[in-house]
Amino acid sequence: MRIAGAPISWGVCEVPGWGHQLRPDRVLAEMGEVGIAATEFGPDGFLPDAPSAKARTLADHGLGAVGGFVPVVLHDPAVDPTPVVDAALDGFVAAGADVLVLAADSGPGGYDQRPALDDADWALVLRRLDALATRAAARGIRPTLHPHVGTVVEGADDVARVLDGCDVPLCLDTGHLLVGGVDPVLLAAEAAARVAHVHLKDVDAALAEAVREGRTPYGEAVRRGLFRPLGAGDVDIASMLDALARAGYDGWYVLEQDVMLDAEPPPGEGPRHDVAASLAFLRTHLEVPA
Repeated sequence: MRIAGAPISWGVCEVPGWGHQLRPDRVLAEMGEVGIAATEFGPDGFLPDAPSAKARTLADHGLGAVGGFVPVVLHDPAVDPTPVVDAALDGFVAAGADVLVLAADSGPGGYDQRPALDDADWALVLRRLDALATRAAARGIRPTLHPHVGTVVEGADDVARVLDGCDVPLCLDTGHLLVGGVDPVLLAAEAAARVAHVHLKDVDAALAEAVREGRTPYGEAVRRGLFRPLGAGDVDIASMLDALARAGYDGWYVLEQDVMLDAEPPPGEGPRHDVAASLAFLRTHLEVPA
């Protein structure tokens, strides 16, 4: 089984002001210590920019490369997403990574607000998704789109537009889908053929509802524990995994529990414990030896 980690599980995020940011050497070392053998890259600046240096940094920590999350503006005709994606793909190819995780970025300001799109905007988004997917595939990288809170593709209607209007595969994120009002278990069962990548996290359903209804900003909900270790929240992770297995899913399972840190945890403490708990849950369910 292809099980991986992600820096966001240690609070490392692309959003300005997103809590305390841990150093790469600590994050990568702790991944290995809890038993993770591969990782997504994390935001720009977390790993070295140069593709060869990015690959060497992961190799020095004994970690394989998965690829990573690349937010790009797709709905604005004045913004060309191609250079951003091409630069990311350079790093993926150099490190032997194989998955591009696109997000339809709303623009500056994080994930607490998103624009309203008309039909022309949506047509542009869908065309660009297909074009970027083709561009990634031509370089041997599997393209996916990540429905994500605060982006253009967030809720059930948005996901339906993507499934019906273009061919890009999906990154199924159990947490962001649930917060956006999409049942990840149902999506895994009904659209398994479109699922090419999986981000696994559990969710506090009450906080998710507060975000969905506009009572709590997304960032504040994350700080308060919106996302939980696998088996400690309200998503039926086991049923979702079963649905993917029945469909023959053969992609990555990325443990990606978004957290926000207030300060540097003491040595041996911090997010590593949640990641270890999620890894144990996943290995048990998939019957993967430790």
